Amino acid sequence: MELFNNYSFISCNKEFHSADTIIFGAPYDGTSSFRPGSRFASSRIRIDSYGLETYSPYLDKDLLSRDIHDAGDLDFPFGNRDLVMRYIKEFVTNTIHHNKKTLMIGGEHLVTLPVVEAFHHKFKDLVVLHFDAHTDLREDYMGEKLSHATVIRRIWDLLGDDRIYQFGIRSGLKEEFEWAASGHTTLNKFGYEMLDDVIHTIKDRPVYVTIDLDILDPSIFPGTGTPEPGGISFNDMMRIISKLQALNIVGADVVELSPDYDSTGVSTAVASKIIREMLLVL
Repeated sequence: MELFNNYSFISCNKEFHSADTIIFGAPYDGTSSFRPGSRFASSRIRIDSYGLETYSPYLDKDLLSRDIHDAGDLDFPFGNRDLVMRYIKEFVTNTIHHNKKTLMIGGEHLVTLPVVEAFHHKFKDLVVLHFDAHTDLREDYMGEKLSHATVIRRIWDLLGDDRIYQFGIRSGLKEEFEWAASGHTTLNKFGYEMLDDVIHTIKDRPVYVTIDLDILDPSIFPGTGTPEPGGISFNDMMRIISKLQALNIVGADVVELSPDYDSTGVSTAVASKIIREMLLVL
């Protein structure tokens, strides 16, 4: 597969062999059901990252002290979802083989599935923390089993019960909430009050973190494909990320920025800052 990298995320310019973390883009939105455009997120985020400082006052950490390689965007064929999923999994499998962590910039949320598959191949006791407005637990969406609306259900097919923790959820079918409540996932509606207890439960097990940016209230983050009023604030997101430092995070992703739906550029700036913080806690 080919990768394109005209820009790197701010200061993420170490060579692959000397980096401990690899950042890459997965510009795919082929199953978006409402407003497409998340394929443009990774390129815009890289450009906007140069409006940030490398230092985080939230975490008292600096990207300049980290060895991070930006591998660019994976180059996907148009219209071939299965090949896209294969390319993502192959790329991540290779980075894991070299004992590196990854942070993926989506793209729609379906791109998380092949990454989790790759990590689960190495870490059989992998746990997933899912931050989102939506349950993403449908068995299928309009007859399609592989969709941004089914991605966590497909991850459950892989991991099983007591391995998926969901936060910020405020939208989904009644059946999805009932299915989660029957013991299949741990679901914290609306907020993240359960996060401290979950962290205590997980302890040092390997963790994959997936952040769908529509967990944020659209009044501060309108640039997303399926905006859902009632979300958390940016400062809530910073508190969440700070808490994640206690975990053994092996990989993460930040998905579902659709930059063209926010002409002010604020949504892209917010996404860039969240990515900076996540890079610093990996």
